[in-house]
Amino acid sequence: QVQLVESGGGLVQAGGSLRLSCAASGSIFVINAMGWYRRAPGKQRELVAIITTGSSTGYADSVKGRFTISKDNAQNTVYLQMNSLKLDDTAVYYCNVVGTTYRATNFDSWGQGTQVTVSS
Repeated sequence: QVQLVESGGGLVQAGGSLRLSCAASGSIFVINAMGWYRRAPGKQRELVAIITTGSSTGYADSVKGRFTISKDNAQNTVYLQMNSLKLDDTAVYYCNVVGTTYRATNFDSWGQGTQVTVSS
């Protein structure tokens, strides 16, 4: 019912920047929160950043001061600006959106994942 399309991943040198985008579409009545998670090789998925409907934000300690999450309410799109990228940021990044549909059902949708590779 709710689909997410991610874009913006790729290969970047350490110290560089990338911007991820995630557009949500479908039967969306309200979005409660939008977030980015990542899974590095051999590691569990972790929360990177989250933004609520009131635009409150939260970040993993490892990305504070380097990553910025933002959203465009009109476009149901969330962004992740990643600066000063490190080798440890290499992972598959997943977008997550939670909210309510027009049928008054809750949704918790995930994007397909986008690879971010940071090279030395």
